[in-house]
Amino acid sequence: MRVVVADDQAVVRAGLRTVLNAAPDIEVVGEAADGVQAAKLAGKLRPDVVLMDVRMPGTDGIEGTRLILALGDPAIRVLVVTTFDLDRHVYDALRAGASGFILKDVEPEDLQTAVRTVHAGHSLFSPSVTRRLVGSFVPTDLGPDSGPAGTLTAREREVLGLVATGMSNAEIANWLFLSETTVKTHVSRLLGKLALRDRVQLVIFAYENGLLSGENGG
Repeated sequence: MRVVVADDQAVVRAGLRTVLNAAPDIEVVGEAADGVQAAKLAGKLRPDVVLMDVRMPGTDGIEGTRLILALGDPAIRVLVVTTFDLDRHVYDALRAGASGFILKDVEPEDLQTAVRTVHAGHSLFSPSVTRRLVGSFVPTDLGPDSGPAGTLTAREREVLGLVATGMSNAEIANWLFLSETTVKTHVSRLLGKLALRDRVQLVIFAYENGLLSGENGG
């Protein structure tokens, strides 16, 4: 896996490079000091993952994430690095298209695992952390019939609500008495219909549109 590291502190970048390069399957191919530099490197090097500090002077990680998503390459994943999990900047970065976040004091092995997990397209953080973060900063509820949410079928809303609670496809299949293949099809259709990138975006959409199964999203 090829990684670009973005952080405004050179010593932090050096530390992250050392940790990531220690893994046999990960290589840091570039470093950036702000979001613009990270996006330029992403466009040039086409890495698998950009490890993005969310708070940087100049162009921060939020705008950097937007710029990387604007490249139109779905293979490039952004992993946000932050000091606090309940951070408005992290929420904004996730809304901008980041695929997950990790705390700066994480153990080296966990950082390596996080890069692998995001690269593979899997959910990185626990449902409780996701829900606490998104629930803390979600805008006013738009209602389930507003905008794109109004185009969803009853079954799609049901599946989306369960995705937002943190259930895996296998758990949703068991809950709804469906095959896992059918659930995967529903999730793929949701991503396509709502023009969303991954499950993280589905969680945010569900919160913002009041589609959390059996809950109010607060």
